[in-house]
Amino acid sequence: MTVKTASASKPNMDAFDKMTPLESKAARSLASIYSLRMLGLFMILPVFSLYAEELEGVTPFLIGVAIGIYGLTQAALQIPMGMLSDRIGRKPVIAAGLLIFALGSVVAAMADSMTGVIIGRALQGSGAIAAAIMALAADLTREEQRVKVMATIGISIGLSFAVALVGGPILGAWIGVDGIFWLTAILAIGGIFVLYRIVPTPAESKFHRDAEPIPEQFKTVLKDPELLRLDVGIFILHLVLTSTFVVLPFALRDHAGLASVDHWWVYLPVLVISMLIMIPFVIVAEKHRKMKSVFIGSVAILAFAEMLLMVGYDSLPVIYVALLLFFIAFNVLEATLPSLIAKTAPPHIKGTAMGVYSSSQFLGAFVGGIFGGAIYGGFGLGGVFMFAMIGLLLWLFLAVTMKSPRYLATFMIHVGPIDDAKEKQLIKEITAVTGVAEAIIIAEDEIAYLKVDNHALNKEDLIRFHYEDPKGNNTEETPIAQ
Repeated sequence: MTVKTASASKPNMDAFDKMTPLESKAARSLASIYSLRMLGLFMILPVFSLYAEELEGVTPFLIGVAIGIYGLTQAALQIPMGMLSDRIGRKPVIAAGLLIFALGSVVAAMADSMTGVIIGRALQGSGAIAAAIMALAADLTREEQRVKVMATIGISIGLSFAVALVGGPILGAWIGVDGIFWLTAILAIGGIFVLYRIVPTPAESKFHRDAEPIPEQFKTVLKDPELLRLDVGIFILHLVLTSTFVVLPFALRDHAGLASVDHWWVYLPVLVISMLIMIPFVIVAEKHRKMKSVFIGSVAILAFAEMLLMVGYDSLPVIYVALLLFFIAFNVLEATLPSLIAKTAPPHIKGTAMGVYSSSQFLGAFVGGIFGGAIYGGFGLGGVFMFAMIGLLLWLFLAVTMKSPRYLATFMIHVGPIDDAKEKQLIKEITAVTGVAEAIIIAEDEIAYLKVDNHALNKEDLIRFHYEDPKGNNTEETPIAQ
């Protein structure tokens, strides 16, 4: 006997499979807020080390601290601020975070000492709005469309990073690094404008286990060896990125003979070419199911790129080649690591797994800045590149020993109110749908959390389990406050 979960007419396939105009608007506007903030954080990466030479109390170690300190405060506060948004609302927390970020930018812009810049950068990281933005995105989207919205936000982060690396040296020449800090403050205020004038306001906010961490699940996530392996991976990836950029500006200016105003001529072609080349690798990894091979290859290429920098940082052509290889591999890994988390984590703990993953990323940036600065002071540029290479070789060992991922995506479907008697029957029927590998129903959420093979999934068959709220709260438009 089939369990009937719909109380209204069955939704058509287009309504089920496509984002509504409201969902598209939410995705674009929230992605713009996230990217404006990340643009401000990343824009000093290619220029700060040179700027810091003019500041009082500068040492190589403090340069690294200033570059990486935002990662410590970001990692410490993003989950608590996400939880706070469950209590007092998403927009107030996001607005407060953007104001704190703007304040940190102003402090850094006005500082004439390393201590002042470090305080400013720590404040920038304290405006940790990532979890609150993801929660608001979940409030504004149906379960079936959430992966697309999160992907849109993820793409915006990658683009902001590319723009920041190219724009940082250009703006540094025009308005100075202190001017960049002032600009990031303005961008943060602009984010508040977008938040209140463009981002829709949900009629209600509720907890979403696919987008938010659950403290009770932290132990489970941290004990999972495959998830832990991926967390270590993103930690090392951003440790290497940050430590490399502590010294790369010095390599370009002092050893390769390229004036700082011209550094963007290195970053622009490298980033454009690397982003074009990475696309086929991601397609091979996902569609042709070569994820582990592409993953291992990318880590190995990163290690080789750091070796080239270690032995050839006084040669501009070598730096070009090394950075091209670096960013091809970096972009591939940035695109595939979140996918691996989604494939590895049980569907109902994905939010917690992503929260730990994100915190690991920011901690990696902090540790990379600390060690990059310390090693630069003690062993010079070559020592930093060697440190990065050793870290990547350790990651390569972990990558080689990882299990091949299951090529299953997370999928959610709103099944509506359901009692215990029907739950087991409904799970049985959902898992009988072609392409559904496993299903877990959380009755209080009224959601079935699925692992599916997108190549084989029969969405037309799955759609019959989608619950249409007779009050209209789960139809083609997500409700917003009037």
